[in-house]
Amino acid sequence: MGQTIRFGTDGWRGVIAEDYTFDNVRRAAQGFASFMNESGKQGSWIVVGYDKRFASEFFAAAVAEVLAGNGLHAHLTSGPTPTPVIAYSVISKHAAGAVNITASHNPATDNGFKVRNEFGGAIDPAGLARIEALIPDSVESVQRREYDEAAAAGTIVKFDPAPPYIGHLTTLIDLAPIRDSGLTVMVDSMWGNGGGWLAGLLSGGNARVIEIHKDRNPLFPEMKRPEPISPNIDVGLAATVANKADVLLVTDGDADRLGVGDEKGRFINQLTVYALLAYYLLEIRGQRGAIVKTLSTTTMLNELGKQYNVPVHETGVGFKYVAPKMLETDAMIGGEESGGYAFRGNVPERDGILAGLYLLDFMVRTGKTPSALVEMLFAKVGAHYYDRIDTPFEGDRKDREARILAAKPAAIGGLKVRELVTLDGFQFKLEDGGWMLIRFSGTEPMMRVYCETTHADKVQAILQDGLKIAGLG
Repeated sequence: MGQTIRFGTDGWRGVIAEDYTFDNVRRAAQGFASFMNESGKQGSWIVVGYDKRFASEFFAAAVAEVLAGNGLHAHLTSGPTPTPVIAYSVISKHAAGAVNITASHNPATDNGFKVRNEFGGAIDPAGLARIEALIPDSVESVQRREYDEAAAAGTIVKFDPAPPYIGHLTTLIDLAPIRDSGLTVMVDSMWGNGGGWLAGLLSGGNARVIEIHKDRNPLFPEMKRPEPISPNIDVGLAATVANKADVLLVTDGDADRLGVGDEKGRFINQLTVYALLAYYLLEIRGQRGAIVKTLSTTTMLNELGKQYNVPVHETGVGFKYVAPKMLETDAMIGGEESGGYAFRGNVPERDGILAGLYLLDFMVRTGKTPSALVEMLFAKVGAHYYDRIDTPFEGDRKDREARILAAKPAAIGGLKVRELVTLDGFQFKLEDGGWMLIRFSGTEPMMRVYCETTHADKVQAILQDGLKIAGLG
């Protein structure tokens, strides 16, 4: 009996050589291949890509072998490739889906297995449950075709995914004004797949791109993990000040998320960045359409929705919820608290590269610094403050959930509790329009406490009350 493989918020992740082994990756690939064939996709092409983590290219080749062994065909990327580029390759190659070997922002010890549908977006929860059910208990039940044999037969083909994606980007944004803006852009690629992309896209003008952490190093020096939040971005923020850069753009390990620092070396949190991007599309680009947000992201989007008369849809956490809702509503933008943002006209997948370009375009079109853009946003929707605490937990998760549900606090951080929402975790709506959320990670043994409030002096009190409610304070 093999180890149980479960797909969390965004795919299956595990510790390399412990549970993330070649045998288990092959079993997961068999489940996906069986799902494709069961869904009427027999003989279809599947895009297979990977990140810069330890042995990712070999895990990707193993996946391609399993696909070939099940009568499918694999377009295998010719090198480490950003997740949004893999997603767009599904469209450009007219493929039936994708497998992406990446653990995104997880620690260096981990790797992962993401799957995508024919739109390049996350497969919905029902589909993921079916893939899990089709994963065989033993690797002996996996069908595979040796790589060299499959390549010679043309069922595994390597390709360069960059040119179609770059051509697609030029239909979404005019890069010339950014290239000729004279901006100094600090880019931190976190040793990941985003290395070289923004620098290449912005070359040829008088804009200057200074890049750090752009090469492959699976140990991720100078950061705990390739996640674009503090303290991982502290080196980039310091470099922004030292080089007198106009902005810091940080892409995570697989370049589907974006972190931002202003010209003063201060981090702009992900909720504010999401509101800025929505504001840019509505005000500067004149776009209209639905906004899709997870319950863990900002109520500034609700206020923008009211002011611009566009609908705002709230989902559970993860793009397995966001992507289907974006397709259903033809949404203008979709996103989540972790710094992942997706856009209409692109695939329903987080894209840290396009998000970074849109933010630069916002700066160029308004002539404003990042800090001035935040001031402009707050003048529109009011100032909002956010933070989160991640902490490992021990014991039974259900016991903690029962404790949280039974707490029934009248106030949190000195603010009255108006409502408890249990769509995904435990979200306590507060009297100022803010909220505190307690949620268990879908990919790690971690509990997260988040909050957003209009009171800067209450952020830490709200978070500490959240820890106490969860029995950790």
